[in-house]
Amino acid sequence: MTVDPGGVGPGAPRRTVLVGCGKLGLRLSTLLMADGGEVVALRRDASGLPASVRAVEADLTAPLAQSLPAADAMVITLPPSVDPRGYPVVLRHLRDALPSTPPRTVFVSSTGVFEGWDGRQPITEADVPRPRSERARRIHDGELAAIDLFDAVVIRPAGIYGPGRHFLVRTVRDARPVNPRTRTNRIHESDLVRALDLLVRGGTVPDVLHAVDAAPAPLGDVTGFIAGLMGVEPPPDGGEEGGPGNVFDGRLLRDFLGGLDYPSYREGYREMLEKQ
Repeated sequence: MTVDPGGVGPGAPRRTVLVGCGKLGLRLSTLLMADGGEVVALRRDASGLPASVRAVEADLTAPLAQSLPAADAMVITLPPSVDPRGYPVVLRHLRDALPSTPPRTVFVSSTGVFEGWDGRQPITEADVPRPRSERARRIHDGELAAIDLFDAVVIRPAGIYGPGRHFLVRTVRDARPVNPRTRTNRIHESDLVRALDLLVRGGTVPDVLHAVDAAPAPLGDVTGFIAGLMGVEPPPDGGEEGGPGNVFDGRLLRDFLGGLDYPSYREGYREMLEKQ
């Protein structure tokens, strides 16, 4: 598939099923419902879901006792740990509970499918993962199953940060050792939700999309910037733990969205710390 540039798509799907509706799903649901769409949220524990969404409490590690409603779109945000048998099991249970395949399914994966990558840098959507770690294999198996079962679009976020996602801020505050040489990539949660919103609205979209901002950087640059904002010393050098890391090319995402609200970690972390 190709990209419709400019980040403008059609209206919200009439009904979207959010499978594993956590923080991302809740933010996405707000955008979809504001545009007149209905949202069905599927979770093991639906007690924390807002009344504005149609909650379905179900555990996909076993066949569902009830059928799910037909949907125009579906977004899957299940973690690799959802079932020790792997993604294919739970995704088959999901397929069997649906009356038909939604016209648009988005599988939220991870740039972690490239753990152990020894190919060219930066990595683009044209590069095919060669997973070496168990975690990378599990995630890639999920991608393949989602494509096979639902003809899914795959989006691979890098490290997600934003309000309520303060891992690196805590790392700096607590002076936890880091490998400052590790190559890292990030995406602000707001830009990721914008991408998910546009992907489910139909139209022409990429088959695979790397959700990364425009500023891949060594971890030491990022933690040093955060430390400067906080007025503290950068975290100590912890040696080579974490490995060399990867660099991802984010041009396709920027073209798809028509630009990022947070093109680098500088804008995002500055805003986060100003609001603390």
